[in-house]
Amino acid sequence: MKSVSLFDSESSVAKLGIIAMDSAKELGAEIDQYLVAWAKQNGVNVPGDSFLIEASCPRFSSGDAKGLIKSTVRGMDLYIIVDPGNYSCTYNYFGHQNAMSPDDHYQDLKRLIQAASGKAHRINVIMPLLYGGRQHRRSYRESLDCAFALQELQAMGVENVVSFDAHDPRVQNAVPLMGFDNLMPYYQVLKKMFHDFPTLEIDRDHFMIVSPDEGAMQRNMFYASVMGVDLGMFYKRRDYSRIINGHNPIVAHEYLGASVEGKTVFVADDIISSGESMLDVARSLKAQKAERFFSFATYAMFTGGLESFDRAYEEGIIDGVFGTNLTYCPDELKARPWFHQVDCAKYVAYYISALNHEVSVSAIIDPHDKVEALLKARREAASK
Repeated sequence: MKSVSLFDSESSVAKLGIIAMDSAKELGAEIDQYLVAWAKQNGVNVPGDSFLIEASCPRFSSGDAKGLIKSTVRGMDLYIIVDPGNYSCTYNYFGHQNAMSPDDHYQDLKRLIQAASGKAHRINVIMPLLYGGRQHRRSYRESLDCAFALQELQAMGVENVVSFDAHDPRVQNAVPLMGFDNLMPYYQVLKKMFHDFPTLEIDRDHFMIVSPDEGAMQRNMFYASVMGVDLGMFYKRRDYSRIINGHNPIVAHEYLGASVEGKTVFVADDIISSGESMLDVARSLKAQKAERFFSFATYAMFTGGLESFDRAYEEGIIDGVFGTNLTYCPDELKARPWFHQVDCAKYVAYYISALNHEVSVSAIIDPHDKVEALLKARREAASK
């Protein structure tokens, strides 16, 4: 998509304003740089050379908080960017430094929506990691956190929620009259992988896609389809008699599919939490003589630490792990030789600009043509 169509001053819904919450300051700054550059290219004046609006959620020592927007948002098309997974944010609580949980980030989001006081022309929420997204369905007597949160945001006047790679995008059925878009960074991931590993051979004889479980089949089917390679999958056998850390423990991973011997294998999922499942999959594939193993997760969290992946890399079990900058990544993770960060700031900036100017977002949501062009360019370069 060309930037010239994104900044026609006559077609904008309203003046653009962006609030990057503390959890998403870095991502918000990168998005703002793209939007400002495109605006200037098209002769649009940007006061202060930024669309960012200063805001905060200060806390009292008792833990109580408030939302504070430090300049006017009246009549603006307002976009609030929040990362519920950022555990690096802290606050003082009775003399102790508490790390903010997803619940804390979500409450701060609501505080800033309240602070806007209904004065904005439209309120949109950019929440790549969807709050409560892993609790997406009910079994027995359980809460439905994500569905309720979306309904709550709708009741507060939010018109659009933009997420990335939702654990189960069907949760949008809870708010059928509110805008909800679930974006997938397919193109960005492949572009990064081809850049960092230019010698990869993408054909049926040398490359294969494997889904880590049945829940991740759709995203892996897309990769296999556009790349024209085979697709395999793992079936997780679980012990349903026990619950550990909120879920039934996995007994074994059973592989279903063609032989991976001598091939480079790429495995895509939405979240790497502790990473145990991904390493089990990698060990199983390497035991079946896969030559190289690459994995991608939109949200690479590593809640169990990085040491197990360090060992796996040293032992040749994994060759690379890709994760986006859509959620917080500590510097120690970025410094790991096996980790490759996928930049999605430009993708989000395109989407914000398209919404702000009532441009069709179909081409942004469906990256098939861009992926095809990327693969074509790569094949032509390899044939020279």
